[in-house]
Amino acid sequence: MSRTRTALLAAMALVAGATGTAFAVDPGAAGVAAVPCTVDYKIQNEWSTGFTAAVTITNNSAAKSSWSLKWSYAGNQKVTSGWNAKLSQSGAAVTAANETYNAQLATGSSVSFGFQGSYSGSNAIPATFTLDGVTCNVDGGPGGPTDPPDPGGPGNRVNNPYDGAKVYVNPEWSANAAAEPGGSRIANQPTGVWLDRIAAINGAGGKMGLRAHLDEALRQKGSGELVVQLVIYNLPGRDCAALASNGELKADEIGRYKTEYIDPIKAILADSKYSSLRIVTTVEIDSLPNLVTNTGSRATATPQCDVMKANGNYVKGVGYALNKLGDVPNVYNYVDAGHHGWIGWDDNFAPSATLFKEAASAEGATVNDVHGFITNTANYSALKEDHFSISDNVAGKSVRESKWVDWNRYVDELSFAQAFRNQLVSVGFNSGIGMLIDTSRNGWGGTARPAGPGAQTSVDTYVDGGRYDRRINPGNWCNQSGAGLGERPQASPAAGIDAYVWMKPPGESDGASKEIPNPEGKGFDRMCDPTYEGNPRNNNNMSGALPDAPISGHWFSAQFRQLMQNAYPPLS
Repeated sequence: MSRTRTALLAAMALVAGATGTAFAVDPGAAGVAAVPCTVDYKIQNEWSTGFTAAVTITNNSAAKSSWSLKWSYAGNQKVTSGWNAKLSQSGAAVTAANETYNAQLATGSSVSFGFQGSYSGSNAIPATFTLDGVTCNVDGGPGGPTDPPDPGGPGNRVNNPYDGAKVYVNPEWSANAAAEPGGSRIANQPTGVWLDRIAAINGAGGKMGLRAHLDEALRQKGSGELVVQLVIYNLPGRDCAALASNGELKADEIGRYKTEYIDPIKAILADSKYSSLRIVTTVEIDSLPNLVTNTGSRATATPQCDVMKANGNYVKGVGYALNKLGDVPNVYNYVDAGHHGWIGWDDNFAPSATLFKEAASAEGATVNDVHGFITNTANYSALKEDHFSISDNVAGKSVRESKWVDWNRYVDELSFAQAFRNQLVSVGFNSGIGMLIDTSRNGWGGTARPAGPGAQTSVDTYVDGGRYDRRINPGNWCNQSGAGLGERPQASPAAGIDAYVWMKPPGESDGASKEIPNPEGKGFDRMCDPTYEGNPRNNNNMSGALPDAPISGHWFSAQFRQLMQNAYPPLS
């Protein structure tokens, strides 16, 4: 249960009338119009040593171009991290000042921020707040009655959150897209918002924080339904087999992942202000599949993945995220499930489903916390290969024997996602789970797109001549040369598929082509180097990466232009 305090100055006046009877002034009349500010301080989550809080300021005085809120604690509370405001503390005194993107505070408008704090003993709500030096007194004073809990969100999740809903357009990505020649053609498409480090919750590097995105989503929503897509992506020892997307948390920092990352995100998503949004989370891409394919005695194993399998922190972290985020009634968790060129082989397919069930049962999570799964996130696997199928035989050999398919049971994402959904249900996931497929970069159009099957002189000429996916090897994943935008985001496009989505924002790099020092914890992976000759994970082939790429997540103009040029369906 949340605890709140609303700060009001002169919230109610008593006036003696002609008859001598006292009566309360209408809250809409001049008595309340004189109130300069209100502050709603809400403790959203509290445990024995810490808490998260949300604060909303409403300005009833002249419009402000900047603002600063101050309060003091009666106990030993300490602010440890925050979002959507610049927070500082000296002794018991706390100051919260605006960020650049929320400095404007018009008359009658509100602004919200949040923070995480520590304490021991009592955790009393502050008695007094001042906004730019003007006092906002707390009703009832210290120790007075608290407001009733805020109403929760909707009681029941819908079967498919994408049905009948618009999807959030990230204004920061949209601006980057629109700034490119021809980019306005797709700048209104919805993409995922990546929370890839703790600072992203608040808004790192001048970018919008989570609350800013959700506030903008409410604006875009209007009176209809709207989906917001978030990528939860900050596990300890993240991406143990891909250095370009390594994260900030060390392999053993599961505690920080829980208290500094997941807990603050959950606190924001649980704010009743956002209960009308449908919030889709993509939970920890690439993590669990790495434990299946890149550990133990396999040629693809890495020491880092062996560490993560041994300490269990991928399983624990995913379970904790599913448990906490799944408690929010309007959150829909979709767990990352790799792609067909990773999980499609016989020795990966069933073990992956079993591991996902283990994670969905860890740290208090259950299968009811999983609404579905997502495949091909930030990858390039073709949605549907039309010119060959897994059952074809050419020159006396099965398609599975071709160098490209390499004994996989699946040749494209749609057939894989539908089959893997059935496998997941068979190990205990709910029969109503849906799949998402990331089609942001798997169109493979342009002049290189085959118009028909390859020559039947051999199984390799047949497959290679007809396949849409023009990568050198399906294990190549970094800034692939020749790729194009795929199917536009759409709801319920095929059986068992909740939506095609652009979870990876087109034009954001997979990783740097050369080592670039950075404060984001992202390393240099040779798979992003166009001169690299490969490793066992891509059968020792060339990487196929574009040159001159920035670090992962940063805007890569040349890639974006290529994606538009090779889009399929083509851009008009």
